[in-house]
Amino acid sequence: MLEMLAAAAPEAAAAAPAVASKLHVGLAAIGSALGVGIIGMKAAEATGRNPDAAGEIRTQAIIFAALAEGVVFIAIFLG
Repeated sequence: MLEMLAAAAPEAAAAAPAVASKLHVGLAAIGSALGVGIIGMKAAEATGRNPDAAGEIRTQAIIFAALAEGVVFIAIFLG
């Protein structure tokens, strides 16, 4: 068993930077998904409290969701 692990160690070490570069993109995507979900939840709550302001709330929610999604695009382009 240890012989197999020792034989695979150089290949695993070579693959580690590739895994690390993709890991930050995944973490950014998870954070962005949570952020967009919270934005949607709070926008729905605000619209329920004040239906007359639905247009303004929707506009702000779309802007902030786009900003949250921008984090993922930055992570992809930098990674």
